[in-house]
Amino acid sequence: MSKLEMFPADPEYIRIHTRRYEVRAFHKSDDCLMLRGVVVDEKPVGLYIEHDPDPLWMHHMILDLEIHFPSLVIQKANVKFNEHPHTGCIGIVDHYKKLEGMSITRGFTGKVKELFAGPRGCTHTTALLQAMAPVAVQSMWSMRVASARARGISLESMGDGPQTASPVNTCHMWEESGDLATAVREGREIEIPLSISKRLRSLGLTDDVWRE
Repeated sequence: MSKLEMFPADPEYIRIHTRRYEVRAFHKSDDCLMLRGVVVDEKPVGLYIEHDPDPLWMHHMILDLEIHFPSLVIQKANVKFNEHPHTGCIGIVDHYKKLEGMSITRGFTGKVKELFAGPRGCTHTTALLQAMAPVAVQSMWSMRVASARARGISLESMGDGPQTASPVNTCHMWEESGDLATAVREGREIEIPLSISKRLRSLGLTDDVWRE
């Protein structure tokens, strides 16, 4: 089994801080996508408390979102603070219920800043929230794949499925007059994601497996 590593080896300097974001998406049902996001701020062994044998977590926040599929409207939002520097930090947790009823597609980042930036929120939770939004869009096709697998049927037998968020104009590769967007509009096949193509080759398979 291959081992995937996010970071190259550390440079030969003193590490003083590590921030980690992780966002996982779950197929809760055919019409519900769940996102769970976590942010951790970690100080290395012995930096703040000499002879302390363990790393020290300064922040550990968890944010759960239940999102309607395919509209991508947030139905439930729940925030939990496991580690925080001040007693009063948790007073902002319920403020994030204002996410409920919001669409997580375009315009979401601006709305998040309006509602939760600066003294209106927790800077770490808000940063996590902004990291979570693209994961919802990245999970659109995966939701259909998971639904098909759960039913034991092929994707083709599910038809075109419900209308989902378009990637057009979300990055330079998907600029509306670019090759990818044009190919989709014209009904032409687009290239297989490189990571999938490389993995297929490592398994002794061809790209046709993905296209089937």
